[in-house]
Amino acid sequence: MSGETRRVIIDTDTAGDDTQALLLAATSDRIAIEGVTICTGNVEFEYMVENAKYALDLAGVADDVTVYEGARTPLVKTHEYADDVHGEGGLGGDLFPETGVPSGDQYAVDYIVEQARENPGELTLVCIAPLTNVALALQKEPNLNELLDEVWVMGGAVNYPGNVTPAAEFNFWVDPDAAKRVVRELDIVLFDWGVTVRDTAFDAERLAEIEAGPDTDLASFFLEIASSVRESNEANLGRDLTTQPDAGLMAGLIAPELIEETGTYHVDVDEREGLTRGYLSVDKNNDTGDDARTTIIQSFDTRLFHQVFKDMLFKQSPEASL
Repeated sequence: MSGETRRVIIDTDTAGDDTQALLLAATSDRIAIEGVTICTGNVEFEYMVENAKYALDLAGVADDVTVYEGARTPLVKTHEYADDVHGEGGLGGDLFPETGVPSGDQYAVDYIVEQARENPGELTLVCIAPLTNVALALQKEPNLNELLDEVWVMGGAVNYPGNVTPAAEFNFWVDPDAAKRVVRELDIVLFDWGVTVRDTAFDAERLAEIEAGPDTDLASFFLEIASSVRESNEANLGRDLTTQPDAGLMAGLIAPELIEETGTYHVDVDEREGLTRGYLSVDKNNDTGDDARTTIIQSFDTRLFHQVFKDMLFKQSPEASL
């Protein structure tokens, strides 16, 4: 993989950590961003659109990568925003970009389907949002699994407490109906909330290293968007901490050597309202006898991830130390 360039469409609900995933992709020599699609999720839709454009512009690729607007609501259910974590606009609370960059003419779902059909076997779909756009694309193109090279998903909590309810991670909780369809019909690589907390967290010491590092635009931006997350974790967990779920997934795409252990299982998602809405069931003992088609990243190289992330912030090259 290290000698190849992976062509990706990134589906995002752009708040803080989503922007870092976009920056990792935009500054990587191993990733070519074909397009960015926006899905309902973290904050109000218009903020997420502008946040994506702002991140692409910060990386110097806004003229080359088009942002397409997609589903503004989940398939069936309503949801609450995560602005208590990310700030009202999604970027820490004080930054509300107005880029003036136009969105693409196509609906995001149509764009995903068209690109998959026109480039069979060549595109990786990177899903760092609720899976509404992807489920709608499946509805329009039932052969999506065969048309895409790979599908990588940040979502779910594998045998780990959720981050929005005790049972569920935010992306799967927002649109569990979509998540249920996607995990049943697509072969996916899953980066879940559990591996995020265990292997991508920046504690106070790591954050101090970034604060003491070179004063680059990307480092300053990270520290700004991290402020509200740090405040939330201080209040709720009693720790100065950030987690990097979306950036972790993107780093794994860029540098597969980060992935230490995986397992492939049959999984399902509870779409019902109630205490277990969005719960991810992982059949590790093959009790159901159903096909195992979800590859779960179970262990991630924390030290190397930190280096990849810092190389992006300080050198605009996540591969600098690889």
